[in-house]
Amino acid sequence: MTPWRRLLLPTLAGLPVLAILLGLGTWQWQRLEWKTALLARIAASEAGPPQPLTAAAPEDWSKVSATGRLRHDREVLLGISIRNGVMGAALLTPLERPGLPPLLVDRGWVPLERSAAIARPEGEIRITGYVRPSEARDAFAATDDPAGRRFYTMDIPAIGAALGMPGLAPYALVALLPEAPAPEAPGALPQPARALPRPPNNHLGYVITWYGLALSLLGVFAVWARRRLKDPEPR
Repeated sequence: MTPWRRLLLPTLAGLPVLAILLGLGTWQWQRLEWKTALLARIAASEAGPPQPLTAAAPEDWSKVSATGRLRHDREVLLGISIRNGVMGAALLTPLERPGLPPLLVDRGWVPLERSAAIARPEGEIRITGYVRPSEARDAFAATDDPAGRRFYTMDIPAIGAALGMPGLAPYALVALLPEAPAPEAPGALPQPARALPRPPNNHLGYVITWYGLALSLLGVFAVWARRRLKDPEPR
């Protein structure tokens, strides 16, 4: 047996592992490029003026504005969060728009125990915010309470069905300061979002991890192969 043939089986066993590590590193590199472009688009959208919503589908997380009349009689609560030690949720209210499907508006955070009045403007208003896509329920999501109008997933078709409004637009509008209703009063409710969301971008660390493991595998194999080739061949 030639010395190089002694490396054949270990090489064949290591190649699939190397391919998996390189594949994971490449996938994370692609995710890094996608996330970087998304964050740049969000930053540009936030810095620019809001685009009026039309019948055309907007880009997710883009800054937009909509005009219509809020249906306060059909508001619901979404999720649960704590602010300054107070438990609350997002207040969702349908916005009826002339000639366009009604739009679900996340007007902002409100406490679950209502100790202060919530602003509910009447008549036609203009709301500026960002587009939030509908979400699919997963196995770990809390169970919604449609009868109590409590939801834990931004599942717009499910929310629309519970409200008797199956024709809701397939995305929501998250209200932003300062254009959201009544932002000027301290402690006014609801409390809208202050900025567009910035999803975390940790993909560079994953790229380094997976490519680093691939490089380590090559290094360990090279050291082992060198020693293996120097070992005397068994008789």
